[in-house]
Amino acid sequence: MAVHRLELRGITKRYPGVLANDDVSLAVAPGEIHAVLGENGAGKSTLMKIAYGALAPDAGQVVWNGRPVALRAPDDARTLGMGMVFQHFVLFETLTVAQNVLLGLPAAFARRTRHGWLAPLIERYRLGLDPDAYVGDLSVGERQRVELLRALAARPQLLILDEPTSVLSPEARAALFATLRQLAAEGCSIVYISHKLAEIRELCDRCTVLRAGRTVAVVDPRGMAQDELAALMLGSAVDEVRTAAPRPAGDPVLTVRRLSVPAPAGQRVGLRDVSFDLRAGEILGVAGVSGNGQALLLSALSGEETGMPDDIIRLMGRPIGRLRPSARRALGLRAIPEERLGRGCVPEMGLDDNVLLTMAPAQAAAGGWVRRRGLAAAASGIIARYGVRAVSPRVPARSLSGGNLQKFMVGRELQGAPRVLVAAQPTWGVDIGAAARIHQALIDLRNAGGAALIISEDLDELLGICDRLAVMAGGRLSPAVARARVGADMLGRWMEGRWDDDPA
Repeated sequence: MAVHRLELRGITKRYPGVLANDDVSLAVAPGEIHAVLGENGAGKSTLMKIAYGALAPDAGQVVWNGRPVALRAPDDARTLGMGMVFQHFVLFETLTVAQNVLLGLPAAFARRTRHGWLAPLIERYRLGLDPDAYVGDLSVGERQRVELLRALAARPQLLILDEPTSVLSPEARAALFATLRQLAAEGCSIVYISHKLAEIRELCDRCTVLRAGRTVAVVDPRGMAQDELAALMLGSAVDEVRTAAPRPAGDPVLTVRRLSVPAPAGQRVGLRDVSFDLRAGEILGVAGVSGNGQALLLSALSGEETGMPDDIIRLMGRPIGRLRPSARRALGLRAIPEERLGRGCVPEMGLDDNVLLTMAPAQAAAGGWVRRRGLAAAASGIIARYGVRAVSPRVPARSLSGGNLQKFMVGRELQGAPRVLVAAQPTWGVDIGAAARIHQALIDLRNAGGAALIISEDLDELLGICDRLAVMAGGRLSPAVARARVGADMLGRWMEGRWDDDPA
């Protein structure tokens, strides 16, 4: 019988009030691309952190190439030949790309590297990174590529990828899949964690399905329909999103005219003459490859970036260009950033206190005292409505899985009944059931007369829920066109900034 590259035998991991892994087993063969599938909070990331030495199991055994091992830290796993790309980035923002990659390598390997060694690796994997750029100046998509490069640089025998394509363009995703297939053909094992069922069916040889911390099936995903995989993962069929056509769009509620913002220090792309109208009762999608100005656009609209003429942005006809985020929220504009921890939520604060951050003062306090029960009730309502897996509304935000934290953030902003919602990557890292719930909430907002601007690199998402689409490239925004007029070839040209080739 062939020896498996990695075996996890009877892994159990408990947290206060939560059984994250319950007697889970997993076996990955050399050269196999093996998916780990499960809804948010099913225990996937915990299991992989145990495999990588970042967590110690309460029970069970890790076996590497047929030999039981005790992993005390990720460095032990890297020394054996494992690499991992985490869903939440583990990077030093004050260091360069090259320095971050070196820090992720085993010491003996790092000492053998020479000047200029990283550029060929970046070229080989088509990651489009500058080795001398500081990580703090990179977009979210670029930071994910740094994580991937750091793992690949050590030429691992086994590579664990946690939601690796969540912010990759279709071209970058295709290049990544080609690289993974090449690695597998050379004998490297791949453990692939993703909520994108189509990707798992396209890429993976086998799939272990987790539900509520337990293994429920090991299947060949290539021979299964997508709805079959979804039902295994969720234990029931996915709710169908009701996409009834909305009423005709109303008057503009958010107007932007010739918005230009210089590129921040260390970044290459600013905003150049961005103009658009967002109307009541519509969802406007903004597509594009990460790093083309989307993050700066969100900052300008949310109020984080205020160094611009007052009337360049108007909300319900009122100039808001110099208003701060709290003032814009009071007028009905809410924003969801793509960075969950540190920008969207404070990691060490409870979910109830994170609700307080964006709640209107009149709702949050009375007589100078914070309404603690009201905050807990509001957080509990979000947890129940959006299926957030959390022990209580007081648990710290950092204790939630990435997908559950995303559901909480989306629910928090929608609970504020916005007139206008600006959201970046609203379903990044969430499972198919949660994504359907979030999409339904956005459609309900639109049908109730609200408006949403969705910035996303998931083209299927944009084509599924948006009424009009535009594309960002090089800090410029294309004309917005009706969804029915958007085709794959057209999107490809527009992502290169070539929308002048097509009639608007």
